[in-house]
Amino acid sequence: MWGAATASYQIEGAAYEDGKGENIWDVFCREEGRIADGSSGDIACDHYHRYPEDVAIMSEIGLRAYRFSTSWGRIMPDGVGAINTKGLDFYSQLVDELLDKGVTPYITLFHWDLPQALHLKGGWMNPDIQNWFAEYAAVVSEKLGDRVKHWFTQNEPQVFIGHGYCTGAKAPGLRYGLSDVLQAIHHSLLAHGRSVQAIRAGCPDGLVGAAPTGTVAFPENETEADIAAARKATFYVPGRGPNNPGGTNSWSVSQEPTWNISWYTDPLFLGNYPEQGLMAFGSDVPKYTEEDMQLIHQPLDFCGINLYSGWQVRAADNAFGWEEVPMPQGSPLTAFKWPVTPEILYWGPRFFSERYGKPIYITENGMSSNDWVDAEGRIGDYARIDFVRAYLRQYKRAAEEGYPLDGYFLWSLLDNFEWPEGYRERFGIVHVDYTTQKRTLKESAKWYGEICQSNGESL
Repeated sequence: MWGAATASYQIEGAAYEDGKGENIWDVFCREEGRIADGSSGDIACDHYHRYPEDVAIMSEIGLRAYRFSTSWGRIMPDGVGAINTKGLDFYSQLVDELLDKGVTPYITLFHWDLPQALHLKGGWMNPDIQNWFAEYAAVVSEKLGDRVKHWFTQNEPQVFIGHGYCTGAKAPGLRYGLSDVLQAIHHSLLAHGRSVQAIRAGCPDGLVGAAPTGTVAFPENETEADIAAARKATFYVPGRGPNNPGGTNSWSVSQEPTWNISWYTDPLFLGNYPEQGLMAFGSDVPKYTEEDMQLIHQPLDFCGINLYSGWQVRAADNAFGWEEVPMPQGSPLTAFKWPVTPEILYWGPRFFSERYGKPIYITENGMSSNDWVDAEGRIGDYARIDFVRAYLRQYKRAAEEGYPLDGYFLWSLLDNFEWPEGYRERFGIVHVDYTTQKRTLKESAKWYGEICQSNGESL
């Protein structure tokens, strides 16, 4: 299934219209110094009013699927209790528009915009959030489950917990200690489990997964030893202290204990926290019960993963079994200064499939580029085309070797509000003039449409 993805706060706008409740990003953006260009998602791409145009663009491009998130506070202004029918109707109308244009809707229930009312009750630190999230999941799935059959519970807990509660870089901007952060992660996992139960009740024939993220390690050479080292490094959970390897060439946060894969995904798919992670976190691990893990370990239909950059490793005779191989000087970087590492779209799906035994969706992949409209009215984002082509060729290799791949969602459909970076980074295949809201297809949109229509054969 070939598509593109977006998130509610990044594109919808209409931040204070039609009964929508305030969320943590509404508040965060008003705090001085939080957003690089002083902007907010108050208007963003005005998708709330322009969704028919945007769906028509999807159809023009040739997308087969669209992954979008629903705004919890737009549907339930206080996070629980009263339902805002105008907000819920917006998503119902969007789904109808997508189906009318032959685009399959994929819904993500949570993409970071927690209702402010729930934040004031403790947010992800409050154990009751599992019930709040389940109530929200029930409302959405009961309303839309007759037409929407594909569901993701949460997008990137590594970010909304790791950056929201640990580094403070994203809303709500908190810097808690490790034990509190691990408690918040545990609550998010419990909330995932409760929401899966709610979705299956509201949409009995639905398919459910999650959309975590991470930085996949890939081998320097395709030897048995280097492949084993890359697999081990990919699922390694870093602890505190000097002996803390982890992709320093890739992400500035990759050595944060919250920035890992298996602490989030092993409970979902295997029903336990990784043993190595329990050792790394030690006394900071929250107290949990077997019933907790059974709740988290709900049956899932697929494994989503957001992948952008990775890091190269080789086998090493040390305590970890691997060492990072620094990227050569002058290696390609995106406009966001993220390394270009297409190998991860082969090794990531391979490692995840081997570990969890589920079909794989790449739920986000793409790049920020320095795009502008030229004198002829075109946006020649050829670097993005080259980036996506290279990544998809690696993904195609995984398919040809028999790994179960169910879909690919390019990030993003539209240029949009890029969180603390404001509007300085353009990830879209459709250019948005934020002053006029004019949409213009970039060259990458036209190219990607051919990929969608040919099921990747035109690669």
